[in-house]
Amino acid sequence: MNIKTYTVKPKLPATLKPLEEISQNLWLSWNYDAVQLFIRLDYDAWQKSEQSPVKTLGYASPERLAAMAKDDSYLSALKEVYSRFQRYKKGETWYKGSKKDMVGYFSMEYGIDVSLPIYSGGLGMLSGDHMKTSSDMGLPLIGIGLLYREGYFKQLLNSDGFQQEAYPQNDWYNMPVTLKTRGGKNGGEAIKITVDMAGRQAVAQIWEVKVGRTSLYLLDTNIDDNPQDLRDITSALYGGDKETRIRQEILLGVGGIRALRALGINPAATHMNEGHSAFLGLERIREIMQEKGFSFAQAKEAVWPTNIFTTHTPVPAGNERFDIALMEKYMKGWCDILKISWHDFLALGRVNPNDDHETFCMTVLALKLSAYSNGVSRLHGFVSRDMWKNLWPGLPLDEIPIGHVTNGVHPRSWISNPMQDLLDRYFGPRFYDEPTDLEIWERMDRISDEELWRSHERRRERLVAFARDRVKQEMTRNGTTEKRLKEAQDALSPYVLTLCFARRFATYKRGNLLLRDPERLIKLLRDKDRPVQLIFAGKAHPQDLPGKELIREIIHFAKEHGVENRIVFIENYDMTVSRYLVSGADVWLNTPRRPLEASGTSGMKASMNGVLNCSILDGWWDEAYTPDVGWAIGHGEQYVDTNLQDEIESKALYDILENEIIPLFYNRGRDGLPRDWIKMMKACMRTISQSMSTHRMLMDYSNMFYLPALKNYKHMVKDDYAETKSLAAYFEKLRGAWNNIKFIKVDTNAKPVMQRGDILTVKAYVELAGLNPDDVCIEVYHGGISGQSHNIEHAVHNEMKFSGQEGNACCFVAKVECEATGVQGHSVRILPKHPSLAHPYRSGFVKWA
Repeated sequence: MNIKTYTVKPKLPATLKPLEEISQNLWLSWNYDAVQLFIRLDYDAWQKSEQSPVKTLGYASPERLAAMAKDDSYLSALKEVYSRFQRYKKGETWYKGSKKDMVGYFSMEYGIDVSLPIYSGGLGMLSGDHMKTSSDMGLPLIGIGLLYREGYFKQLLNSDGFQQEAYPQNDWYNMPVTLKTRGGKNGGEAIKITVDMAGRQAVAQIWEVKVGRTSLYLLDTNIDDNPQDLRDITSALYGGDKETRIRQEILLGVGGIRALRALGINPAATHMNEGHSAFLGLERIREIMQEKGFSFAQAKEAVWPTNIFTTHTPVPAGNERFDIALMEKYMKGWCDILKISWHDFLALGRVNPNDDHETFCMTVLALKLSAYSNGVSRLHGFVSRDMWKNLWPGLPLDEIPIGHVTNGVHPRSWISNPMQDLLDRYFGPRFYDEPTDLEIWERMDRISDEELWRSHERRRERLVAFARDRVKQEMTRNGTTEKRLKEAQDALSPYVLTLCFARRFATYKRGNLLLRDPERLIKLLRDKDRPVQLIFAGKAHPQDLPGKELIREIIHFAKEHGVENRIVFIENYDMTVSRYLVSGADVWLNTPRRPLEASGTSGMKASMNGVLNCSILDGWWDEAYTPDVGWAIGHGEQYVDTNLQDEIESKALYDILENEIIPLFYNRGRDGLPRDWIKMMKACMRTISQSMSTHRMLMDYSNMFYLPALKNYKHMVKDDYAETKSLAAYFEKLRGAWNNIKFIKVDTNAKPVMQRGDILTVKAYVELAGLNPDDVCIEVYHGGISGQSHNIEHAVHNEMKFSGQEGNACCFVAKVECEATGVQGHSVRILPKHPSLAHPYRSGFVKWA
């Protein structure tokens, strides 16, 4: 059958035309009054569309559209929202510099709105909030990802509580994405790029998602230009086997750079959100080699100071690795392109380049090609430095060049609409217009206890109603009896202390920790005067059977102990479910095994709604916890015996519930208000909303990484890459001399006992093997000596000055005042030194006396 295809769009009356533009920009995802326009337009269409503004316009009947086009109340609301949308796009922003050169932000998934299902969990939520905040701040940042035909799976629980998966197909022509064509808005041929896949050319077209002031571009191989197996590259998020995975990551990294070029965008700096996109570094090197005739080493020096890498994985096994046979199939051709040996190519992804049995690690590739690297919380930064310390042999752990930028969340995306109305009223217009003014949260005490508590109670009521409806839908689908359906209508209570546990169901997150002592838990659930209730939600990975068993265990526990009215599991955890939970719960539970939670963000969302956290000191909570904003389970201990850990920490959790949380919640005054609880709510909102906002996070990224990387780009390309050539020549010279550089002697005036205020003089005599004194940085490295490790702790390093030559040796001198008391120590070391180095910590280039 020869089928001719064409696209049909809804025909809107002239007065409703702004709806089309608003529906195609995910600015509406953090502006509820814009969402309300589509709910008011046609509620039945909104429900049928599963909360998709674009689909709602298509489902609304012509008669309904015509009626609303004459409704003066509706048109007034539309005019107000559209005017604010235009003001937002044209308004002043935190960043006021040029946007000629952009930061390319690469991620495998983006959780921006429920109407764009290309996310699975925390990584996608973070990427989505990153894009929204970049828009708020006007940053020169553009997003790159993949357009998945199926997105992530829809979770369905059968009558036994076992997770099953469904994969609904996405209809991109009824979603907030626009195909990029050579004719722009006037249509024309789609803009396409090609990427080599083991000797075959995969073709991808590019879709644009507008996110406020910025854009996200998504690559799509599901087109007629490709055979079926190449079309399937973008079939599903985290689907398929390792071969599908490497194809996706080649498309994201290599194809993503080519897509930006095809769109006329210069990715002067790139940010790899996890290692999936690390191949982009090779493509950027290839471009410069081809354009300038550079060697691999020269081109690498141009790219290194403009790459940023964020790792999210706290365990070695969680980092993406590919077998060498698969690498050979897909990447060996790059040796000819980059003019390096296969051994040297594989070395880019190996901790030990000479270990032929080591697989190729995408995290290692990203770390080696990036001047700027970070973990996603303070604790995770430490864990990451320890995990990857072997990439920088000889460098002290605290100097491993992996810092941290703690994750955050986008406040207006996650604070409930009633709470936002309350905050807008008391915080004033700056709360919306200047989102980087985080001190505005100091106004929390302006809000009366009564108003804050009534707003929260309404959210709990809505959560209970929502949970009942979802449970009823699940039971109806599974053929539950009419009697049980009626009982489900009374599940949960809008007046009972509500605890929520919602996240990916992996065993290390211990979703069943609270079930460990059934007798103790049931007593809490059935208490007549001060009961509690539990709401669970979360998906297990389709191949994670232990994770699925955790879900099943919770559902069976409720059935077997007759507490189905107090323990509810809401299926298909997504952004919609999350918004109800983080705004309607009273307490947010988090029980991972420390330090396996890199950061976590759901607890931040809850905190901004006044929901109090009760959590293991892991991820973000390790640095955010204080007794006035929530509760800590344990004191940050780490265990070898996991059964012992579960026993101790489950008892600690019960103790906190029984002795602190429950009494505090139910301790009411004559007016029925839990004043001490509300005091904690206000402290939590005031503190966490400042420290864990993505606006703080993006200011950190900008000041620490983005702006320096863009500055480095201008510096490295200036005068036809003069500094790049100079830096590459410097390292070529340094490599040739490095093994022959040696300390002849180190002299010091240190005595067994020094007095505070004494001056320590250190002289180092170094044979530089033909290098000049200003080619190296000679440092005295000093500080207190640890009683356990006998290493220098909290070290300070001072550069030593060249003072002359004695024979073949160069003499360097430093004077250090003795300030701290106790046992002190010092050593001397050599590091690279060049004006174009982003930092001196290069693998293999540190030498100690």
